[in-house]
Amino acid sequence: MNIVSKRIFGALLLAALTLPGVPLFSQRTLTLEDCRKMAIESNKDLDQARTQVEMAQYDKNIALANYFPNISATGAYLYNSGDVALIGDDLSTALTSSGTLLQAGFQQKLQTLQQVIASNPALAREYMSSPLMQTLVGSLSQTDVSQAINSIGAEVDKALHPDLHNIFAGSVSLTQPVFMGGKIVAANRIARLAEELSRARYDQKYQEILVAVDSDYWQVVSVAGKLKLATSYADLLHGMQKNVEIAEQEGIATKSDVLQIKVKANEADMLKTKAENGLRLAKMLLCKETGLPLDTEIILADEGMDDIPAPVNGEDRDMDTIYENRPEIRSLSLAGDIYDGKADMVRADLLPKVAAVANYVVTNPNISNGFDKSFKGFFTAGIVVNVPIFHAFEGQNKLRKARAEATLYDSRLEDARNMINLQVTKLREERDEAWEKYSMTRSNLAAAEENLRTATAGFEAGVIDATTALAAQTAWLEAHSSFIDAGIELQMNNVNLRKAQGEYVSDIYVNEK
Repeated sequence: MNIVSKRIFGALLLAALTLPGVPLFSQRTLTLEDCRKMAIESNKDLDQARTQVEMAQYDKNIALANYFPNISATGAYLYNSGDVALIGDDLSTALTSSGTLLQAGFQQKLQTLQQVIASNPALAREYMSSPLMQTLVGSLSQTDVSQAINSIGAEVDKALHPDLHNIFAGSVSLTQPVFMGGKIVAANRIARLAEELSRARYDQKYQEILVAVDSDYWQVVSVAGKLKLATSYADLLHGMQKNVEIAEQEGIATKSDVLQIKVKANEADMLKTKAENGLRLAKMLLCKETGLPLDTEIILADEGMDDIPAPVNGEDRDMDTIYENRPEIRSLSLAGDIYDGKADMVRADLLPKVAAVANYVVTNPNISNGFDKSFKGFFTAGIVVNVPIFHAFEGQNKLRKARAEATLYDSRLEDARNMINLQVTKLREERDEAWEKYSMTRSNLAAAEENLRTATAGFEAGVIDATTALAAQTAWLEAHSSFIDAGIELQMNNVNLRKAQGEYVSDIYVNEK
């Protein structure tokens, strides 16, 4: 086959596959476990519940971190447009001119001394006759210390006017809780309980999905069985109609017999059409639950069976085990424990709190060396104690509220236990009734099939009229339909009872255990 022929053949094949009524893909055969697995993998609500479990795990890790020290680093830069002065302007002027003032005072005192000497003849004669005194007084009169002292004063004044235009600071801090009144312990306990609560809610959603899938699955099986039944009933009536029409032509049957059977055959065709439409809708609903496109052609493993398979019932669980495995009970119990933990946290707010702190601080200007333009650090450590005294009884009211909320969930938990007890008891009684109904309809079906066989043979032999044969066929249809309904009822009772007894356990809960 050349390339052109291959392309023509491929185009014809594609056109044939896309013609109306020709499915592009083959039908899928699904078991109940396949449907459950697909529903669990595709359900968005279950994905959200799984994400909430993951978030609760993060919250637990966050609460655990409160046991460890909190270490942080901080850096800062500050620009000041103005100067910082540690002394006033008058004192600053006096400090910078202190040498000049001191020199003027010294010279004035020296002049006063000379005047005193000159006014006293005895001292004047001794002064004039002493070369040492003349040299000393001359040296003092020529001494000038103003510049040196002014320079020292200017340096001191500069130190008292530090340059704080640009300030750099940094610190590393460590805080270690020592005693928080039990708040950290309570917070970690609440975080663990919240994680368990999210798992219980996931488990509850998981069970709801399984029950919904099982219900849709057996609904499809039920409608498929009734479609098969309607098809057999219609074929039976159409065959009987042909025989009666032949009998009419031979003068054995009347026109009334033909019309009577024709009406029943038309009713059977309508019943078949309704079953076909019902089966299509039931499969669309199952596709929706399993995440498949609604127009997917599926065949269930149990829909072609002649009898609805009876479920295998396990041993009944005791109520304590049921309470332990029911996610609703776990949720309410965990919620009550969480509110007990919240009461402990509120109580912790009323108790003293102790923390150890340590800091290493670096600054520029250097505050340890007269605001020198260099980096210098220092270390600090200590204990911080906080003691709440009074805030209009806020803490006491919060504590009472938390205790009241915990009591509220205890009451809800008791009500839930009673409701579950009633639910399980009711479903067990319905299970026994469903088994009796299943056995009875099976017996009725066997009798109806034998009656139909006898009536059909008698009608074909001409010893039974059409009305009697039609009545036998109608009884067979009703008996078969009742048998299908009894089998589906038994399956659905088994599903609901397993859920009520906590037998559906999700994968996430099993992994945790």
